[in-house]
Amino acid sequence: MPDAEELIADAVAAVRGTDVRLAERQLDRLVVGTGGTEGAADVDAAILRRLARNVGRLWPRGWQPADLARVADRRLGVRPARLLRDAVAAQRRELPDPVPSWWDAQLRDLDARVWWDDDARHLAAWARREAVDRVTALREAVEALALVAGLPPIAVLRPPPGATGAGPTGPTGGGTGSRILDRVRALLAKAESTTFPAEAEALTGKAQELITRHRLDEALVAATEQPRDRPGGVRLDADAPYAGAKALLVQEVAAANGCESVWSADLGFATVLGWPDDLAAVELLYTSLLVQATAAMLRGRGERRAAGRRTRGYDESFLNAFALRIGERLRAASEAANRQAAEAAGAERLLPVLAARGEAVRERMETLFPGVTRERLTVRDVEGWASGTSAADRASLDVRATAPARQVRGGRRGRR
Repeated sequence: MPDAEELIADAVAAVRGTDVRLAERQLDRLVVGTGGTEGAADVDAAILRRLARNVGRLWPRGWQPADLARVADRRLGVRPARLLRDAVAAQRRELPDPVPSWWDAQLRDLDARVWWDDDARHLAAWARREAVDRVTALREAVEALALVAGLPPIAVLRPPPGATGAGPTGPTGGGTGSRILDRVRALLAKAESTTFPAEAEALTGKAQELITRHRLDEALVAATEQPRDRPGGVRLDADAPYAGAKALLVQEVAAANGCESVWSADLGFATVLGWPDDLAAVELLYTSLLVQATAAMLRGRGERRAAGRRTRGYDESFLNAFALRIGERLRAASEAANRQAAEAAGAERLLPVLAARGEAVRERMETLFPGVTRERLTVRDVEGWASGTSAADRASLDVRATAPARQVRGGRRGRR
């Protein structure tokens, strides 16, 4: 009988190929296992070892646990993605100290922990937990292995555990712990919950004003101290449906907050580059605005369905228009705060600091994404465009019937 590692390797190779019948035959061999009373346990232990080993190879190639969970949810489904979370937890046991605090924070957020008692019985325990039979468990384990084996390198935003510079917090620090951002969270929570669009817009505008003032204060303080941070990055979901519109919203929010963004359409996320507090602000704003935009879009969609009209073109145009108009509003709030800060601190003091910080972010962008291209977004539904614009800015009565062409930076596999 072949050993467990050989059986697993053959099954993964077959799944990555195009011969469906061969893949099923190799899965049947894996079900039979290595023979003997411990044949199934040998396979289970080998699968967990291989999963943990292979996910560990992703970390130096730019992947983080949250990135892997995101793409696994998207391509495999929620249940196999939980199996990969177990692999991440198993691999964590092998990492030498110190491990960056942000790394363990991601594992906590994913609930990636060692909950099983025996690695040799892990897959069997996982199958019971998920209420699936052994054949299904083996198939999903092989599919998870095939996914991990096929993932491309991506930009390294933070040194992974064990890499040079990967101290307890890493170069971009852990959470900001900012009281200003706590106030921003509170404002955005109110904006999401209110049923009055004008109130939501006012609350969001106030949140952007607070963010900008905080950013300017931080920039002035940093200019007088030894630099503690450098531009880093976060990845935000920009996946189907309407992935391009979500990527555009990320780009608009990022631009209003001194950041750069790149959309990786094939992987379903946008990478935002900037200074740590700015990145935290972009993540907060994007998440909140996507909730607000989706709620407004669904209200409009319900009205269209009642009239018997199709909605996909409407939805996409709505979200594109919302992203562009909200970007204008956020930039206006930032520019107003910039002017006030320049008057208070002196333009000759503030502007060089902002210019230097912006240049550092652009340099980081050019280093990580030298082969970036642009993706053109089109608008197909005039009513959706008008409704999205109105949802983002009710005070404006100048809703044009045609939309300007807009492009989103898009990374392409193999160009990083």
